[in-house]
Amino acid sequence: MIYFDFAATTPLDSDAAEVFVQASTEFYGNASSLHDVGGQSQDLLENCREELANLLGINKKGLYFTSGGSEGNFLAIEALLSAPKKAGKHIIAGMAEHSSIHGVLNRLDGYSITYLPFNSSGLIDVEELGRAITPETVLVTVQHVNSEIGTIQPIGEIARICKEHDIHFHSDFVQSFGKIDFKKIAPLFSSFSFSGHKIYGPKGVGGVYVDSSISWRAFFPGGSHERGFRPGTVNVPAIASMTAAAQKIHDQLVQSHDQFLELRAILVKSLDPIKEFVHIFEAAADSQLPSIIGLRISGIEGQWMMLECNRYGFAISTGSACQIGMQAPAKVTQALGLSPQVAKEFIRISFGKTTQTEDVVKLGETIVEIVNNYKR
Repeated sequence: MIYFDFAATTPLDSDAAEVFVQASTEFYGNASSLHDVGGQSQDLLENCREELANLLGINKKGLYFTSGGSEGNFLAIEALLSAPKKAGKHIIAGMAEHSSIHGVLNRLDGYSITYLPFNSSGLIDVEELGRAITPETVLVTVQHVNSEIGTIQPIGEIARICKEHDIHFHSDFVQSFGKIDFKKIAPLFSSFSFSGHKIYGPKGVGGVYVDSSISWRAFFPGGSHERGFRPGTVNVPAIASMTAAAQKIHDQLVQSHDQFLELRAILVKSLDPIKEFVHIFEAAADSQLPSIIGLRISGIEGQWMMLECNRYGFAISTGSACQIGMQAPAKVTQALGLSPQVAKEFIRISFGKTTQTEDVVKLGETIVEIVNNYKR
């Protein structure tokens, strides 16, 4: 099986796996324990916190470790709403946000929420966001990179607008972490979340940055771990492994970006024989993550295409795995204003560090063959 679903998850890097095993066997103490064994784990934990903070360009005092992106989004939003910059009950969110964002917003009582769609390039219109702001607006949450079509939102402009209006700004960095160097923009946010398993780290671990100047209240009362941010014994081995993976992928940012640009061009070229049926949802190159290609093939349901590709030995997807589990169309198709029938045609192809040129060519040729057979 040739894997083209790296936006969903990645295999564990071999070096990160070695770090996980070593930390599990040699630094097994509870980081909150006061004896020397616990102290060794605590030292490793804080070293990881400092290293990740340096990679991200943030104050380590605002970095908290979680079980992943979904929990991170939940806790970050709850933290910001516990300490708003002003009184109000209005929130602005992207329509195509990850299901974990929609989940936490749907459970809030007493808040009104404005959802912003995408324009034809898969981007939020900053002017429309400005018009949506009211005196009651206390939070804006916009995903940095869309997980289904890979568009990079204009978060620098959004952050500036939020600052001008005393509004907290949260961003889901799960798809951009390890793929974009956001050291310069990270301090612009009130909070952001990230995850380990998208960067060849282990599953079940991630992190949240909350501006250390914010006096948030813990959602789970009485917790002592992570300075009260979340309960539960801290998963030091997974954090160490994620940190190793983050260091490694950060050193390869430019090289990986150039490689994915080339692979994207090769795949698009290979689809030329059926180009009249193919519609790729993308932005201009400077606003597009090249490793994610969201597209539809006119007249063919995405799930059928995914299953046919699987039969031929290729793993692609029909969007976010979390959304697929809910048996609902990809959120991005709603944000783009696609009809329910057209939305069913959506598929996603995503590259990773092990993706080979010849495999991309084979995938393109296979999709062409499947489409031609179907159309006949």
